[in-house]
Amino acid sequence: MSKEIEIIVDAKTYHAQEGSLLIDLLIKEKIKVPYFCYHESLGTDGNCRMCMVEIEGQKRPQIACDTFIKPDMEVRSTGENIEKIRTDILELELINHPVDCPTCDQAGECSLQEFYMDYGLHDSKVTITDKVKHSKHVDLGSNVILDQERCVLCARCTRFTDKITHTHELGIIGRGDEARVSTMPGRKLDNPYAMNVVDLCPVGALTSKDFRFAQRVWFLQTVNSVCHGCAKGCNIFIDHNKIKYQDDVIYRFRPRRNDDVNGFFICDEGRLSYKELQENRQGVSLLNSKEITEEEAIQEAKALIKKYKNNISVVIDANLYSEEIEAILAFAKEINASVHSPLDIYIDETFKDNMLKSANRAANYKTIETLSIDTNEPESGGLLINFNHPQEFKSDSKIDFLTHKRDGADLVFPVAAFSENSGTLSNEDGIIQICEKAISKNIPIPTIIETLSKVLV
Repeated sequence: MSKEIEIIVDAKTYHAQEGSLLIDLLIKEKIKVPYFCYHESLGTDGNCRMCMVEIEGQKRPQIACDTFIKPDMEVRSTGENIEKIRTDILELELINHPVDCPTCDQAGECSLQEFYMDYGLHDSKVTITDKVKHSKHVDLGSNVILDQERCVLCARCTRFTDKITHTHELGIIGRGDEARVSTMPGRKLDNPYAMNVVDLCPVGALTSKDFRFAQRVWFLQTVNSVCHGCAKGCNIFIDHNKIKYQDDVIYRFRPRRNDDVNGFFICDEGRLSYKELQENRQGVSLLNSKEITEEEAIQEAKALIKKYKNNISVVIDANLYSEEIEAILAFAKEINASVHSPLDIYIDETFKDNMLKSANRAANYKTIETLSIDTNEPESGGLLINFNHPQEFKSDSKIDFLTHKRDGADLVFPVAAFSENSGTLSNEDGIIQICEKAISKNIPIPTIIETLSKVLV
């Protein structure tokens, strides 16, 4: 087992594990060192040479991504000499890079832009007409577009398909100025995690066909949340924007690092689930398919509860927040209703894999089990109050609390989706995670807790 030792970086002492990578310490301590090819999930590659640092006793600068921490090591990450080296390396990276930052989707999130402002600002020795041209707008498959001219050959994408998905669709072909990323002959990029290469790409070479030209990133607001696609509970960023006079809109989900849950990645299905989340929403109260006011709906609900006071069943969706489930349990106790949450409907063995996709498609089923809620179907007859559960049940009368439109209920209440509310989830490993509220609609849809508080008055 490695021991903890002290090393000096820029005249300041840090504690680190002996034998660990120097670049990991620099990243952890937020010591600014540029790099393209290194990524914690992919390991050392050492091809971009940008992460050069000076080490006392070494004749020449070393790359931090392939330097192991030793006792009494003294490192300099800044200084005239090392910054001149970074400028020279960056100039090589930019020799054939196109001047299309204003139209590039990566603008605002581009490492190359940031490093140029820190270490570049040099006059190019190659004119635009002399630059080597490669293919642009190449559809690799799986919603990924490649611009070969922008690529800095960091090999993150190729290593991802080799080391992470083991599908080997991508490689670097050609030599010198002709080197470029491409798919293997006769193949497309085709795996359930393919869009992660867009996040891994440090420049604008790999972009999402889905997000392409949709928004400038500096207009987006970002909150922390959790994917509701399955019980794994992958951590995500929700990027959204409210354009003047329009409603707040989600433009993308991105993976958020959590080493205990999903690491750095999410599956493509979870990433694209923001579309379904916003489509076909239930936005108004309905009585026998006709729109009514919220007050009318509340009075009708009270009348139905009174009518069936000795024969009421409540069904809970296992994707709801724990706080919502607890509020529903309190509501059910108040009206003397039986409580159910059938879980079999959420099982999808075809979705499961050995990475991040769980066969259980319910984000909070663990809380259903922890609270010992009956997972059998309710008996038919009487009044059924369904809190967004996807299954259909037989009953004499039915009240639905729905995020999305569905036929069949006598009385329907619209409720906020998870992105319009905050709360906690417990994933399949029992890890409790917080989801922040992302969306504030012009006409807010009430949460389940808000509506129940009015029904019980």
